[in-house]
Amino acid sequence: MTNPKIYDAVLIGGGIMSATLAALIRELEPEWSIKIIERLDDVAQESSNPWNNAGTGHAALCELNYTPEKNGKIEVSKAIAINEQFQVSRQFWARLVEDGDLKNPAEFINPVPHMTFVRGADNVDFLRRRYELLKDEPLFATMQFSDDPAKIFEWAPTLVVGRDKDEPIAATYVEAGTDVDFGALTRKLIENSIKHGATVRLGMEVTDLRQRPDGIWQIGTRMRSGAEKGRKNVTHGRFVFVGAGGGALPLLQKAGIPEVKGYGGFPISGVFMRTDNPAVVAQHQAKVYGKAAVGAPPMSVPHLDTRVVDGKKSLLFGPYAGFNTKYLKNGSLLDFFRSLRAGNIPTYVTAGGKNLSLVSYLVKEVFASKKKRFEQILEFFPEAKIEDWRLITAGQRVQVMKGGMNGELVMGTEVVAHSDGTIAGLLGASPGASVAVPVMVDVLSKCFPDKIAGWEPKLKELIPSFGEKTNASTEAADKVQNSTASVLGIASVS
Repeated sequence: MTNPKIYDAVLIGGGIMSATLAALIRELEPEWSIKIIERLDDVAQESSNPWNNAGTGHAALCELNYTPEKNGKIEVSKAIAINEQFQVSRQFWARLVEDGDLKNPAEFINPVPHMTFVRGADNVDFLRRRYELLKDEPLFATMQFSDDPAKIFEWAPTLVVGRDKDEPIAATYVEAGTDVDFGALTRKLIENSIKHGATVRLGMEVTDLRQRPDGIWQIGTRMRSGAEKGRKNVTHGRFVFVGAGGGALPLLQKAGIPEVKGYGGFPISGVFMRTDNPAVVAQHQAKVYGKAAVGAPPMSVPHLDTRVVDGKKSLLFGPYAGFNTKYLKNGSLLDFFRSLRAGNIPTYVTAGGKNLSLVSYLVKEVFASKKKRFEQILEFFPEAKIEDWRLITAGQRVQVMKGGMNGELVMGTEVVAHSDGTIAGLLGASPGASVAVPVMVDVLSKCFPDKIAGWEPKLKELIPSFGEKTNASTEAADKVQNSTASVLGIASVS
């Protein structure tokens, strides 16, 4: 009997995270064998699909949920950390472009200004104080603030035209923002991995994860489509990464690693309004984020976004939260129930009890009519016409929670790794794709602690700021931003 092939790395999920990890492994360990398993018939069809996310290059330039206010004090450390992480992603992409591994960067990244827009005297005061805290930080030095409607009109006329002149409004503006098509980027990265020897299997669903006594993982699979539909197989891997978006939690539970005990996931479906009307799209050239509604989940901050997908511009507004029990857009209504365990039920109970406003918010959102939802667009775009917009169903997001009897919602993106380093997974949502590179470096650091020191020289080549704080000085911040801007064809900061 022939011994089965044992892959050095098996990556579950064909989205931006697995695509990024495969690209990093190829650079660090070019001899390693890699297999990517995707349950759908193409890659980047869930959260990485451009119409299942806002495509914001999350640098915390405009997103207020990264600068929360507690007891009258605005905390900006998370915003700075996220911006630094995004600069890491940009450097890696730029290096791949320079090496010819990522061609035509305009197909996945484009310059689009980032703005924050608020209404009402209290919110204007908040935004001014936020600006005062950020403007002296090197990575935020080009941010502008105004509560003058005439100036805001220069930045984004749709926010001002048709608005009551007596309404207090304010905005911040950063010209050097970006729009990222993470679907296009994922496809480019995976195509390049295939060119360098990686194996990619589409339409293959993981049904089981078990570790042999010798540490090798057995990944049970079943074909979901094609001529081999229903065929079962087993893939063997020394290292497994679970980058399956909302499907990561159930797969980590299947693996039985103790580190996932106590984690729960509350599914929230996303709905956006979209217009492709050229006359409407031409009126607005920015990504504009506002303040989340009371009780809204962190991933539901309203925003009016310019999107660039396949070379064409559209406007996207949302997200409106919905609810079903799927963990993936193309998942099963049983996903949530299958994830329930004795170890995470206390998490659901206590975290839910602390966030009853979230439940109330979701109930209102689920039953809201198109007309009611459209009223939210008018808060950003007073002269919008409902006939120009259509509802689209975006991807599923899973609000992660942990803590058992002290259950709480998890903000951001969290790596869950087994103590022996042979398997790791990713839980959480925003900032997600924008920080894929530093998060995947974190995965490698946690799972291969004996190798990371040897990889550091190569990582420094790929990411010149590796191990440093980009925000430490104006010189460091400008150098990184401008060097990547020139390669990626996006706006510089000077």
